[in-house]
Amino acid sequence: MRLLHTADWHLGRSLEGRSRRPEQEQMVDEICALADAEDVHLVIIAGDVFDSANPPAFAEELFYDALDRLSADGKRGVLVIAGNHDNPERLCASAPLAVRQNVVLLGKPADVTLLSAGKGGPVVDSGPGWCELVFASGPGGTEEKAVVAALPYPSQARLDEALVYSIEDEEATRSAYSARVGLAFRAAATRFREDTVNLAVSHIYVAGGLETESERPIQVGGAYTVEAAALPHNAQYIALGHLHRPQGIRGVDSARYAGSPLAYSFSEAGQAKSVTLVEASPQRMSWREIHLSAGRPLVRWRAEQGLQQVERWISEGRDAEAWIDLELHLISPLTPEQVGNLRSSHPGLVNIRPVFAAQEVAASAEDAAEGQALTHEEQFRRFYARQRKGAQPDSQTVELFLELLAEVFDETEETGGDDQ
Repeated sequence: MRLLHTADWHLGRSLEGRSRRPEQEQMVDEICALADAEDVHLVIIAGDVFDSANPPAFAEELFYDALDRLSADGKRGVLVIAGNHDNPERLCASAPLAVRQNVVLLGKPADVTLLSAGKGGPVVDSGPGWCELVFASGPGGTEEKAVVAALPYPSQARLDEALVYSIEDEEATRSAYSARVGLAFRAAATRFREDTVNLAVSHIYVAGGLETESERPIQVGGAYTVEAAALPHNAQYIALGHLHRPQGIRGVDSARYAGSPLAYSFSEAGQAKSVTLVEASPQRMSWREIHLSAGRPLVRWRAEQGLQQVERWISEGRDAEAWIDLELHLISPLTPEQVGNLRSSHPGLVNIRPVFAAQEVAASAEDAAEGQALTHEEQFRRFYARQRKGAQPDSQTVELFLELLAEVFDETEETGGDDQ
């Protein structure tokens, strides 16, 4: 049985106000083409289909189009769970129609999959948090069977719906949460059999996972951290969502985060994006990473030589198709005209972060010089420039500061010089 594991599509997400819609459409095209080329039996999307609980219309249209194409008119199974960004009810609203196309949509930990038995679909049995799927494969129409333990994003409230538990202490809450996740997995895993491919899928943060800035935290003070021991170790493969960097789990060879198919923050600059192709049978499992080409790369520029260095890079066509986070070292602030020229010459410039390092170093050196005696006005001007990244105070601001300083001195003299 061949499985395609992906997660964290975040349809509808932008980058500092820049639309990612064309890139997300390209990403869907690439994943659908891969599913066809690899003759996949089941596609698993492990949560965070959307970037918000109320996604824009184009994001929902793109998702439903993706489901239709991935299911190949009902010839392939697709299983989708909700992540912490998704509205579980909204994600599953179309479940009665979707199951007719062999698409399983699950929003909460105790959801029961609608059966497709008798309708030519793969879902032949199900219960709270699990389902059994059957696929025909090979020239002789051999049946491939899979049992899936599905745990959509298990918030405390959603777990409470399935498991009655109450605790107040935060540290105890952490271990209790992890233990409860393990309990939910074990309950579903009782349906695993020796003659089936046994799978688990969830959208959780497993302790030790490497995070990036683009994930919305699902753990508060560690309370939503799941220990690796809570995962169902008797599953052939555990498909995880939430972390955007593709990675495995130490100590659990069968568990893997597919990562996001697009980079969604500059903390992911330079990361290769991918999906995971799994081949599994009741006796064995193997997987390989397939890198994706969709989407514009996210790149960080550090221009220590100033504005002319950036202008030269742009004229050379450097990273012409990328989104750019620019750290620009300057002596004085850019004018609005200079900022406008930069953005028009490279539309991919997302952030322009000025750094006045040379001026700060010079100021520090002057302050440290022996015998340096600065007037109150000079000290204020220097302090103001540091706080405002190089900008100088106007004469009215300086005069106001000196007036306030004089008032303080007057009050001190009136009280006899005592500290206040």
